[in-house]
Amino acid sequence: MSRIDELVFLHQDSTSCHLAVLAESIGLKTRVVKQVADLEPERDHNCFYLIAQKGAALDSKGVPLIVARLLPHVPIALYQIERGSLDPESALLLGVRGLLFADQRMDLLLTGLRKMVNDELWFDRPLISKVFRRLVNRQDSGVELTQDTVTMLQMLTGRERTVIQLVSSGARNKEIADKLCISEHTVKAHISSIFRKTQSRNRVELLRWSQANACHFEICS
Repeated sequence: MSRIDELVFLHQDSTSCHLAVLAESIGLKTRVVKQVADLEPERDHNCFYLIAQKGAALDSKGVPLIVARLLPHVPIALYQIERGSLDPESALLLGVRGLLFADQRMDLLLTGLRKMVNDELWFDRPLISKVFRRLVNRQDSGVELTQDTVTMLQMLTGRERTVIQLVSSGARNKEIADKLCISEHTVKAHISSIFRKTQSRNRVELLRWSQANACHFEICS
């Protein structure tokens, strides 16, 4: 992941953003945004977004609705989370980098910030182990593919498979372009073609599709 130059906090609650103050105390540059409309994810290539759950519109799993729209552009973590109000596994599989809870001690909040800025996930270890075991078991199970899935896999080019792998790893369009030495416009064209071939409407659906079929990919250059 690219070097993080700034932490951007989407803080829609009326209270002060104490987490931003904590981040500044350890030398991190911060910016607090009150309205979703004031975010500029396509320009914030080297920023890390932190989205407050409190005050945000949420999906059925407790994840702020804005997250799915922002994830293709910037790395995201959630903070100010109330215990029991969010499904951590759904957030992890969606691509969220970590969770900071409202009742956590200051030292844990700071540790989480440092880890995520250094490109590490910040979730409970049992959850990460559970998801990892499930992916390994899925690869070892040898589950027979449906004909529709076989057709989708056959339609994908080697370059498109590589793009899917990079998208699944959390890479943004610019990072994919740099990695493959192609333009961002070409990356967008590849992703559009991938969406059509896998019948995915967005990156979230593509991520789920690729996870379900990960053991059948032979990533080509």
